[in-house]
Amino acid sequence: MNEIYLLLGSNIGDSFQHLLNANSLIQKNIGDIKEKSSIYKTAAWGKEDQEAFLNQVVRIATDKNAFELLADILFIEREMGRIRNHKNDPRIIDIDILFFNHDIIDSPTLQVPHPLLQLRNFALAPLAEVCPDFVHPIFQKKISELLSNCADRLAVDKI
Repeated sequence: MNEIYLLLGSNIGDSFQHLLNANSLIQKNIGDIKEKSSIYKTAAWGKEDQEAFLNQVVRIATDKNAFELLADILFIEREMGRIRNHKNDPRIIDIDILFFNHDIIDSPTLQVPHPLLQLRNFALAPLAEVCPDFVHPIFQKKISELLSNCADRLAVDKI
């Protein structure tokens, strides 16, 4: 079985319900959710003139490979009504692969670990709640270290 960490985010409509729906669809289509972080209210990153996000990290066990996982994630996002127009636009749901085991994947369609993870408190805070001692396979630092050294100062509040 593969151990993966996903970041879920939503800032359109009933974001709390969207996270619940995403959890259900992940459980149904991808694999067993083994652990969940709290839900965090976070300021928008990258395009700050929009509503705050609700974010959550989930740890999943799956027998799927990374590219099957990506296809299933894109299916879930479409199923939930996600429309991709512009980078960092508001969204009903966003599901990012943060880690796939300790693998490093660099392909035109998939980069794992997530290439911006170390720059984003909204991803690091819930990830540190779930796996503070997980070692980033590229930087060789614990998630707790990446969070304490992150320069991002946007608000991230556990709800």
